[in-house]
Amino acid sequence: MSEPGPQSPTPSLTHPVDPDQARLDVATATFRMLADPTRLHILWTLADAEADVTALTEACGASRTAVSQHLAKLRFTGLVDTRRDGRRIIYRIRDGHLARLVREGLNHADHMVTGEPSHE
Repeated sequence: MSEPGPQSPTPSLTHPVDPDQARLDVATATFRMLADPTRLHILWTLADAEADVTALTEACGASRTAVSQHLAKLRFTGLVDTRRDGRRIIYRIRDGHLARLVREGLNHADHMVTGEPSHE
């Protein structure tokens, strides 16, 4: 019977490091990609489930061309991944940190729009 290999550490939800220039640059680039309503809507949709261009077009109410262009930018910047399912390309959000960031941004917006008191 073989010994189990070294365990990789459990991924954490927080990374308590001081933001150096590299981290600030990456975070800024991510926020820049979130600063477009269509891209944010795409990411919000993908935060719940994988989807193809047709489903994302329906969810976002944007043209297929616009959604495809935004998906290309999101892929290029590494915020979404793809997999092939027959002839369809299925998109998914890259990681849980990004999904939580998108959800929290929209939760914050909900508070601002509705006037609901903020909370921790």
